[in-house]
Amino acid sequence: MHKVFTAEQVRAAEQVVLARVPPGALMRRAAFGLAVVARRMLADRGGRRVALLVGAGDNGGDALWAGAELRRRGVGVTAVLLDPQRAHEEGLAALRRAGGRIVADGPDGAAAIARADLVLDGIVGLSGRGPLRPAAAELVGVAERLSTPVLAVDSPSGVDPDTGAVDGPAVTAAATVTFGALKPVHVLAAHWCGSVELVDIGLGPELPEPHAVVLGEADVAARWPIPGPTDDKYTQGVTGVAAGSATYPGAAVLASGAAVLATSGMVRYAGTAADPVRARWPEIIATDDVADAGRTQSWAVGPGIGTDDAGRALLEAVLDRDVPVCVDADGVTLLGLHADLRSRVAGRPVLITPHDREFARVAGEVGADRIGAARRAAAALGVTVLLKGNATVVADPDGRTLVHPSTTSWAATAGSGDVLTGIVGALLAAGLEPWWAAGCGAFLHARAAELAADGAPAPSSAIQHAITAAIRSVRH
Repeated sequence: MHKVFTAEQVRAAEQVVLARVPPGALMRRAAFGLAVVARRMLADRGGRRVALLVGAGDNGGDALWAGAELRRRGVGVTAVLLDPQRAHEEGLAALRRAGGRIVADGPDGAAAIARADLVLDGIVGLSGRGPLRPAAAELVGVAERLSTPVLAVDSPSGVDPDTGAVDGPAVTAAATVTFGALKPVHVLAAHWCGSVELVDIGLGPELPEPHAVVLGEADVAARWPIPGPTDDKYTQGVTGVAAGSATYPGAAVLASGAAVLATSGMVRYAGTAADPVRARWPEIIATDDVADAGRTQSWAVGPGIGTDDAGRALLEAVLDRDVPVCVDADGVTLLGLHADLRSRVAGRPVLITPHDREFARVAGEVGADRIGAARRAAAALGVTVLLKGNATVVADPDGRTLVHPSTTSWAATAGSGDVLTGIVGALLAAGLEPWWAAGCGAFLHARAAELAADGAPAPSSAIQHAITAAIRSVRH
């Protein structure tokens, strides 16, 4: 499990450490780690020239000190100063002593970028907000046009460190080296960060409780339900699925089948798409009515049920069962439409799994701060919230928050959410609490999408069928 901290939390920890170490020690420690990654990236390209994009303050100082280290190792280094009057003095002096070249932005700066094999983005740091200014954007554009990789210092300039929001020109980094701790930008804006490497500069003991966490493969493997020698289909958890309709039978097939593949227990289906569910998944016990479904340890409800009176009645019947529930799609919309339904789920082991538009119907617009929005909704509704997206955010009413940063977007296809609903419903039936069921389910769902796609678009049925392979890959 990886911990994520806000820029303010990291700065506060830095101040404590700075007070007890020699001046400049922390920056030089960070810069050395940055230089190590830069040398590796140069070696991968067979390159020998680096350009530093240097803004004001400590972020530019990190780049300058790293440039001095690189120059001492025989790398050609040119620093392009975007704000010469406010450049970090000690870092600038160190680069000069090492024999580095220094130019201003404009034609000389553009020429230095054009000659470089690698560009270090030291334009703005954790205090930076908003898009790149025109001069910086023009220089970054030179690197982009020439496909020169950019190594971001702490976070890509132009991308908000705490929300990952991008409002205009910004750096798209091939890699990012961050110092002391991961920040929200690294998990919310993975596309802009590239691969992220964390350099330990000694902040650990001074960091508070994390803003969020990221589950690792080992976290998911440790909690995935595996049958024991005394288990049977009932002890492993019976999942109820209420999804689909005559109009959308595929939602029922996708959600129910995902529940079958996710765990080794049992699945009961209730709804108007019972016939296509039976035809595709003979191991599922299917009926037309929730009241006839028999005993279950959880329910997954919502995909394709509609938002009319029949859909509402189905959701109410599921909530009457008084077991953990995953509510998705039309079920989320129904919660947004009916205050009495929202009051019924508050404080219960209920997990809702909206995408941004569904979220807006039940909790207001997501906005730029996805973590903040999910937390706000979880507290207001009294349920666990899984906010779907390329960076999926899971927030619990108790404040626990996790982020799953997907490395691809293959899961962005019709019916993919139905598959996730079935997975999470099965994990709830197996006994995982909603927060863990959501986190493990999101991780596994993304892995299944990657395996199904294998570099090319794959439909949701292929993602569903990759669940078994995804579980196997996580466990091994």
